[in-house]
This record gives sequence, structure tokens and C-alpha cells, in this order.
Amino acid sequence: MVNLALLGAFIPTFLFVSVTPGMCMTLAMTLGMSQGVRRTLWMMWGEMLGVALVAILAVCGVAAIMLQFPAVFQWFKIAGACYLGYIGLQMWRAKGKLALPKPGDLPARLARRTLFSQGFVTAVSNPKGWAFHMALLPPFIDSQLAFWPQLLVLVVIIILLEFGSMLLYASGGKALALFFAKANRVQYLNRIGASLMFGVALWMLLG
Repeated sequence: MVNLALLGAFIPTFLFVSVTPGMCMTLAMTLGMSQGVRRTLWMMWGEMLGVALVAILAVCGVAAIMLQFPAVFQWFKIAGACYLGYIGLQMWRAKGKLALPKPGDLPARLARRTLFSQGFVTAVSNPKGWAFHMALLPPFIDSQLAFWPQLLVLVVIIILLEFGSMLLYASGGKALALFFAKANRVQYLNRIGASLMFGVALWMLLG
């Protein structure tokens, strides 16, 4: 079904890639601060669906076509970046649903659909992600074995690694939120979260 030697090299390679800070990991940390780890899971489901879609289409060659037409991504990226920038501005001003509440206040909660779509859009709007999967995934597929079972196994592993990494970042964000809340420094945490959100928006525009 799969080449175990290739699989042994694939797992540490993609583990390193997944755990490295990026757009999705930064978004997971930011949402972990304001929404909590459990609620951030909805963003993670969207991100994992997006990553799976990108990986499958990249290996099937669709990425080669899409990367030749960057305009396909451009408006999608701009819209997504503007939205994340707007959220960052709201957090900086301690307003909006992602802003952390003052001690004693109940935190606002984003709709599950919104969180899911944020994760999905962030995952599929990064041209570097398409190029990366197109370049890195094919070498780990053994041409002597059936194609689709191998691809399915690799995509499942990618999703699991992504999930574990995002869970780690979201938990770190939640820990930061608890620390700043106890120190009565919620405003500083809102500024940190806003800066991270601005970073994701800029990353999306320049990626």
C-alpha cells in the first residue's frame, strides 16, 4: 500500500514543516487567545480541509495550472487579508468579537461557520502552500505502488501533523491569555493578538 522507507522520511519532513510558524499556526495562536482551544477547533477543521484539498490538487497537477495564473489567487488573497486586517484593528482597539474582555466580562464568541471559513481560506489562499505540496509530495509516492492509496495515507498524515501543531499553538495562545488576565494586562494581550493578526494578513498579501 505504501513504501515504508519513504514514509519514514516523509513523517519527520512534514512534522518540521507543520510545526514551523506560519499563517495557520499564527491564526491558531491568536484564536486560542481570544476564543479558547475548544472553540478554535472549528478553525482547525476548516484549515485541515483546505490543506487536504491543496495537497490532493497539487499532486494531481492542478497547482501547476493555478500557479501560472496568479490572478486566480490575487483577489481571494486581498479580500482575506483585508478581513484579517480589520479584525486586527478591532483587537488593537479592544473592540470586536476577537478582542479579549476585561476581567469579569464574558468573552464574545465567533460563529462556528466564521471560524471554519477563516481556517479554510487561510489554507487555500497561500500560493507557497500549493507550490510546496506540488514540489514535496510527489517524491514520496512510489510509482511501483497504487497511487490513490498512497496519496490518501500521506494526506491523512499531513492532516494529523497539522492538527497537532495547531493544537500546540492554540494551547500556547490560551496559556498567554490566562497569564495576562491574571496580571490584569488584557490590553497588552489584545495588542499582541492584533499584531499577530496583522502579521497573518501581511503574510497572505505578500505570500
